[in-house]
Amino acid sequence: MELLAPAGDWESLRAGIEAKADAIYFGIKKLNMRVKTKNFEFSDIKKISTICHKNKIKCYLTLNTIIFDNELKDIDKIIKKAKEKIPIHLSTQASVANSKSLELYKKLGIKRVILARELSLKQIKNIKTDLEIETFVHGAMCYAISGRCFFSQGLYNESANRGKCIHPCRRSYKLIDLETQKEIQVKNNLFLSSKDLCTLPFLPLLINSNITSFKIEGRSKSPEYVYAVTKTYREAIDSYNNDPNEFKKELPILMERLNSVYNRKFSQGFYLDTPNKDDITTYSGNASKTKKIEIGKVTNYFNKQTAAEIHLISKSLKLNDTILITGTTTGVLTQQVTSIQKNNKPITIAKKGEKIALLTDKKIRKGDKVFLLLNR
Repeated sequence: MELLAPAGDWESLRAGIEAKADAIYFGIKKLNMRVKTKNFEFSDIKKISTICHKNKIKCYLTLNTIIFDNELKDIDKIIKKAKEKIPIHLSTQASVANSKSLELYKKLGIKRVILARELSLKQIKNIKTDLEIETFVHGAMCYAISGRCFFSQGLYNESANRGKCIHPCRRSYKLIDLETQKEIQVKNNLFLSSKDLCTLPFLPLLINSNITSFKIEGRSKSPEYVYAVTKTYREAIDSYNNDPNEFKKELPILMERLNSVYNRKFSQGFYLDTPNKDDITTYSGNASKTKKIEIGKVTNYFNKQTAAEIHLISKSLKLNDTILITGTTTGVLTQQVTSIQKNNKPITIAKKGEKIALLTDKKIRKGDKVFLLLNR
């Protein structure tokens, strides 16, 4: 069983590794379904592969977009860089939902399929194949579910099927009955915005199925999101495999962690039943219980003291505050402020504009970003 984490940039790559994912998936600029995220350069492939293999995890190159003739040379170049004869996985964009389709794709050389997201767990179990099966276990859900959506293309000429979605489904609309001129009332006027998928409460059912890989959506998400969600599912899988009763006890704490990072409230997707009106979110933005504010940067780090010099650029900081530090090599660090020093003297509050020293729970690096975490 594999836990597969997303990486939209170097910070998220490190976050997924630190959270003990079994594999990471990433995209190259322009040629994947998350064009608007940072992504990686063609020249980064070797470095990504080296980092992942050093940490004994797999890395998957994502090329899940509609390809035009003028892009075939770029595709060939990328595949040669990644080495030919690598295993080929079929994207959920192909909407595979039955065994016969898999027979065809197997003849074409497919080794793994990411099934259509409209399938129930019962339907997944009924699929007969010796191919690896990958499904999503957590993250955002497109209103069109497996994709093939033309809403963004029709309104803004930005194709969701080319990774350029403007997300018009996330916006508020007025719905008026033209015969009666009465407006149909829905909270926050959100008619099309799906809640996020969360399988944690019924994860044991997936563990005991024929699913090979548990995929977390989120190449456009923050590094702390990738870390928190990956860590949660890692602990949940390990906990259940070690002791199912212990998993039940830990479930409320694990759900709290998922609620602490970006979400639109949670849905079980199609796994247990067909979604209904209750699977449309009432939140126009982030429903998480915490928010982050960027307050400064790391200007120096002292290994012997495990302390960092931080320049507070936009906000003050006090003892017992919770901070988040992210960096391309550091990954993610969340900790409580246990000490503050200014000019080698302890203080309880540091003001905006000051340079201070903090003890850190692990090594961080010059240039890392510092955020203050607050309850909403």
